[in-house]
Amino acid sequence: MRCVALLSGGLDSHLAVRLMQQQGLEVVALHCRSPFAVGPDRAEQAATCLGVPLTIVSLGDDYLDIVRQPRFGYGRGANPCVDCRVHMFSLARSCLQQHEAQFVVSGEVVGQRAGSQKRRDLDTIAHHSGLHERLLRPLSARLLPVTLPERAGWVDREKLYGFYGRGRRGLIQLARALGIDEIPTPSTGCVLTEPPFARKVFDLLQHQTRAGRWDFELLKFGRHFRLNNQCKVVLGRREAENHQLEHLHAVPEAGESTLLAPDGFVGPTALVVGPLTDQAYAFACELMHQFARKPIDPAGRVRVRCGDASYCRTLTPDPRTTAAQRNIADVV
Repeated sequence: MRCVALLSGGLDSHLAVRLMQQQGLEVVALHCRSPFAVGPDRAEQAATCLGVPLTIVSLGDDYLDIVRQPRFGYGRGANPCVDCRVHMFSLARSCLQQHEAQFVVSGEVVGQRAGSQKRRDLDTIAHHSGLHERLLRPLSARLLPVTLPERAGWVDREKLYGFYGRGRRGLIQLARALGIDEIPTPSTGCVLTEPPFARKVFDLLQHQTRAGRWDFELLKFGRHFRLNNQCKVVLGRREAENHQLEHLHAVPEAGESTLLAPDGFVGPTALVVGPLTDQAYAFACELMHQFARKPIDPAGRVRVRCGDASYCRTLTPDPRTTAAQRNIADVV
C-alpha cells in the first residue's frame, strides 16, 4: 500500500511520514516550494532522513493568481492560507495516480495554525482539493471523522493520535519515541503573513492588477516608495540589496524600470519601476539623498549614474513630493 505525503521538512510532516512507515506503508513525499517561503528549505534533508523519494513542485503563476484573489480570503496579512492549502493538496491528489497511491497524508494538527488549521478549515481543504475521505491527518485523526484509509483497514486508527493546538511538547515526545533524534525547529513560515510585506503586496495589487512573478520577487527587497499609480521607487537597504536590484533590473523578465546608482557618495541604489518622467527622476534623487550615509553636498547637489552616463541634479524640496514620500514610507 502506498500513500503520498506532503513534506514541508518540519516536525509535523516528519511525524506523519514516520507514522505511516510504522504501519508498513510505502510513502512518496511531495514538497510544494512557495516563492514566499522564509528560511531554509529543509524538505530534501527530511526526505533523506526518512528514506522516502521526494518530488519537488515549484508553485507558479497559478499560485500568484491565488494571492491576487483568494476564494477564502486572507489571513492577518496577505496570506491566502486556506486557498494555498487547497492548491497544494490538489497537486498532491494529481500525484496519486502517477505514483499508484491510494491516499494523501498531511502533518496538520487541529488548531495549530489560526489561518488554516481550524476544524472548519480542514474540512474546507479536504472538500475543495477533491480529496475528501482520501486525506488522512494522522496527528489529529482521532479528533476528525474516519477516513477511507482507516475504514478500509489500510491504516490502524488505534495507532493514530489526537493532538490539538499549538503546543509542541507532545509532538517532541512522540518524535523521540519514533526514533527522530534531531527535532526540526519551528518553521519561520511565509513572508505573506508579515505586515510590512503584506502592505507591499496590497499596494502592488492595487496599482498592478496583473503583476507578474518579477513584480512579486521585487517586493522581497528594499524600501518601496510609491510616487503615483504608474511609478514607484525601490531603494536598497544594504549593499547586498543594491546588487539584487541590479540583478532584477537586468533579467529578461524585468518590467519597465530604470536603475539609478550613487556617483561619488555612499548611498542606496534606486530602481524606478514605471516611466522615468522628470518627476520620477527627481523623486528618486530625493530619496537617494535622504538615505545616503554621508552628506552629499552642502548645496544640495546629487550625482547619479543611469547606465554608463552620469547626471547631476540640484535638489529643490517639493512640499508635495515630501508629503507623498513620508506617507508612502509609512504605508509601503
